[in-house]
Amino acid sequence: MPNDDRTRIIYRRTPESAAMLANVKRAMAITAALNRLTFNDADEVRALFSELIGKKVDESFLLIPPFFTAGGDEIRVGRNVFVNQNCTFYDLGGLDIADDVMIGPNVSLITAGHPLEPSLRRAATIGRPIVIEKNVWIAAGATIIGGVTVGENSVVAAGSVVTRDVPPNTLVGGNPARVIRSIGE
Repeated sequence: MPNDDRTRIIYRRTPESAAMLANVKRAMAITAALNRLTFNDADEVRALFSELIGKKVDESFLLIPPFFTAGGDEIRVGRNVFVNQNCTFYDLGGLDIADDVMIGPNVSLITAGHPLEPSLRRAATIGRPIVIEKNVWIAAGATIIGGVTVGENSVVAAGSVVTRDVPPNTLVGGNPARVIRSIGE
């Protein structure tokens, strides 16, 4: 399996995999409580999300439940971040969301995967980070996979599947997402 300094590999039946499972159970309990809240419960949503990620989020953070994750402790969010409803953040590889990011409904940020080789597929979970730079808009239904950086001021069009880095100040779209055009700063 290829590995670089940004890749995290967790093998089955190890202390690390047991810790990962315990963290998934912790996250499921917190998100179940979070998902009973509504748009009007913004302070409570921020409190539970802060518990989930292990760090207090800024008062400008806004998330509309429901929300799903398989960990939470590898999520970092900046100020003035908006997460619309029904988003899924699998953060095993690390998920950094900078200031002024808008994330549309039904967006999936998936840092975790498995080896392609059939004999190894169930033997390991692989995490690669996602970095969302400042002032990015990820439109409805987009999916971003691990190992991707979305550059500052960029827009990911609705329904896109992002498998490669997105340059700053660009609009990308499609499956796989490709640069459509540059956008103004």
